[in-house]
Amino acid sequence: MTSPQTPVERLAGLIAARAADQQRFLAELVKVPSDNPPGDCAPHGARAAELLEGLGFTVERHPVPPEVAEAAGMISATNLIVRHRFGDGPVVALNAHGDVVAPGAGWTRDPYAAQVVDGVMYGRGVAVSKSDFATYAFALDALKRSGLPLKGTVELHLTYDEEIGGEIGPGRILAEGLSTPDFVVSAGFSYAVVVAHNGCLHLEVEVIGKSAHAAIPSTGIDALEAATHILSALYAYRRTLSGKVSAIAGIGAPQLNVGLIVGGINTNVVPDRITFRLDRRIVPEEMPEAVEAEVRGVIAEAAGAFPAAKVEVRRVLLARPLVPTEAASRFADILCRNASAAVGSEVKPTGVPLYTDARLYAEAGCPVVLYGAGPRTIEEANGHRADENLKLSDLHKATCAIAATLAEVLS
Repeated sequence: MTSPQTPVERLAGLIAARAADQQRFLAELVKVPSDNPPGDCAPHGARAAELLEGLGFTVERHPVPPEVAEAAGMISATNLIVRHRFGDGPVVALNAHGDVVAPGAGWTRDPYAAQVVDGVMYGRGVAVSKSDFATYAFALDALKRSGLPLKGTVELHLTYDEEIGGEIGPGRILAEGLSTPDFVVSAGFSYAVVVAHNGCLHLEVEVIGKSAHAAIPSTGIDALEAATHILSALYAYRRTLSGKVSAIAGIGAPQLNVGLIVGGINTNVVPDRITFRLDRRIVPEEMPEAVEAEVRGVIAEAAGAFPAAKVEVRRVLLARPLVPTEAASRFADILCRNASAAVGSEVKPTGVPLYTDARLYAEAGCPVVLYGAGPRTIEEANGHRADENLKLSDLHKATCAIAATLAEVLS
């Protein structure tokens, strides 16, 4: 006589039975571009909503007003929410983002074809993080069909602005009171549960001088000369950061990068304006406001050597680090145990040096961890690079882990 199935075995069987449907669902998401920038993501939201309704879900569409999207640097976005109530109990939200970075050069396969080769799907966003639209939707689908006596509500929060900070996605959902979850899982990878990540400061520095003919540069104020001095000071400051390694595994030390610089008029003109943007990663042990003051201090001191030039500093982004909490750690322990069983090896809590929109849930007081479909590192998935890919076996494993965790929390 065969022994009865455990809830975890039942869920895994239900997920496996719809594996082909899940893969088609993901492929359809990959085939619709949602590059951000430019951030015209409403068409992808419309297609995702259609696919979710095809699974029998009721989908709430929350369009972001055009002026709000434009202020955030996007063209369009629609936040999608799915809610399924099993009974009285905790609310668990599952958040994934559908916006992606542009494909860029170097692809050996069409980034929008969702081609499958030897059990691996290729395409922009297939791992980061359109995969977790599929992970979370099909985990909830299995729970609905399982007949398990669950109590609580599962919500899907599918948003489109993670690449620019998350303020009009999760930030807007929370600010408008559309959801107040007790626990949150944000998109991640299958072999680790992320409980902490870096914060990030983006500053725009504008150095304003005075143009002049290159034959008589002394009659102008060389903005590039002043900017070069400030940049040298920032790079010297960067070298001091290596000694501030976080105590949380996977985080590392703070980093600083100058990633964008524009300016000048012509080769034979003294440049009157130089603008550059910097990225300073903030480890969980640091206070973001103190970091910003520190960086601004470096800029101001260096600018003092060129008093004739005017230097203006504007904050573009201040994303706070995700700091582990007791409640999030308890939730992570449950997820690690179920993920370990699903993937067949030990899954541990860790930190990552990235920053994500998961921090917005934490700032709202929601315990949040990151977990979803993907390999051990973003490099293995070619995330944000050519030939981004996902092993479909990892999609199945992550879906089983999420379903089992939800079943445990809601039981």
